[in-house]
Amino acid sequence: MSAPFDRALVWFRRDLRVEDQAALHHALRSAKQVFCAFVLDRDILDALPRADRRVEFILGALQVLDDDLRRLGGALIVRHGVAADEIPKLAAELAVQAVFANHDDEPQALQRDARVADRLKSFSAELRTFKDHVVFERREVLTATGGAYGVFTPYKNAWLRKVDDFYLSPYPVERHAAALAPSPLATGVPTLQAIGFEPAGLTPHVGRGSRGAEELLDDFLDRIDQYHEKRDFPAVKGPSYLSVHLRFGTVSIRRLARLAHARATGGDRGAEVWLSELIWRDFYHQVMHHHPHAMTSAFRPEYDAIAWETGALADEHFAAWCDGRTGFPLVDAAMRQLNQTGYMHNRLRMVTASFLTKDLGLDWRRGEAWFAQQLLDFDLAANNGGWQWASSSGCDAQPYFRIFNPTSQSEKFDPQGRFIRRYCPELAELDDKAIHAPWERAPLAMQGGGYPRPVVDHAVARERTLARYAVVKSRAVR
Repeated sequence: MSAPFDRALVWFRRDLRVEDQAALHHALRSAKQVFCAFVLDRDILDALPRADRRVEFILGALQVLDDDLRRLGGALIVRHGVAADEIPKLAAELAVQAVFANHDDEPQALQRDARVADRLKSFSAELRTFKDHVVFERREVLTATGGAYGVFTPYKNAWLRKVDDFYLSPYPVERHAAALAPSPLATGVPTLQAIGFEPAGLTPHVGRGSRGAEELLDDFLDRIDQYHEKRDFPAVKGPSYLSVHLRFGTVSIRRLARLAHARATGGDRGAEVWLSELIWRDFYHQVMHHHPHAMTSAFRPEYDAIAWETGALADEHFAAWCDGRTGFPLVDAAMRQLNQTGYMHNRLRMVTASFLTKDLGLDWRRGEAWFAQQLLDFDLAANNGGWQWASSSGCDAQPYFRIFNPTSQSEKFDPQGRFIRRYCPELAELDDKAIHAPWERAPLAMQGGGYPRPVVDHAVARERTLARYAVVKSRAVR
């Protein structure tokens, strides 16, 4: 069968790999010559701080991607500008008939893609997009009545009933790589300085692009059978640490889900629990598709009426939370980990989000925005879903009357205080009991180390939160 296009352009976005890349596969099978490009989009980059770990990660991933494409006979064209302008301009310059890309369902990305599609039409080119970032998307998993799921467990059960080899099979790329075309426009990946950024101190453990993902995956597969036992303990090597690679597509979600599903089917409990975490990711993306309002407002509208704390004291509490100086060791250690590395352990994301919304009484959107700025693996759907879960305003959310006690969470999930000691060195000399609540058990040592007293009394804050939410619930009933 002859290729329908003479020339095509693959627009890489959040899919920075060659292996099992849907848009690349379809382009190679549909065109005689295929060019590849990535745009360092100023619509996104210009708003970022000049030292941003994500930009550093992306440039490293692009270098690996360019190397892999050159090995196969192609190359990566990298532009720095507004993507909605640069892609049509590049498509015209290369005289392509089609631009191939993978779906990005974030509201702003959909608007961008609509602008690109309109501009391509002006010279008889088209934009073709494909599913790549999740296993199931949009309307692929629906209730019996054709609606979207709002509760995770029924969604997960429907996901597991639907999944099969077809949905988990990889897209072969290398067998069709002869269509890849080099270009004199592919002059290499720019430096951070060339695009106006500075080194941000990217932690080495994430690796570079798809090669870093391979190393992390190999390491995780040796211990995946213990995932369910170790994943909640931040001082233990329990998670996969692949979240940033999923975010930027330097590893295929189909590959991870295929590995997890096969092992879970074989009775591996760790793989079964990890597969559930991957399904949560799909779940939040389908929520974003069906309920885009939830990206800026409460999924459950009645929770937009919550009277969050405001004023100078609220601002002081927010600053203390951001900086890791609330006086609650586990919360502070988690926030310092985030600020220093761009990563936060999943259990601690729940603990810190609960503390902000239910101990400090602050709007979840303030915390969501801070995480969006700091997280190397920031993903709008997952970040929003997690924050609304913690604040009880989202789908399948934590009931408002279940409020994490930061001290008991610390005692349960960091019993020897190993994680706390790493990020709160001023508490390092305290014993294993005192370190969880130093204001009670070691106040003199705490003062000498310069560690702050708690900004709130948890028991008092809990009662205020119950009253705050009860008002909203009573109004909703009426």
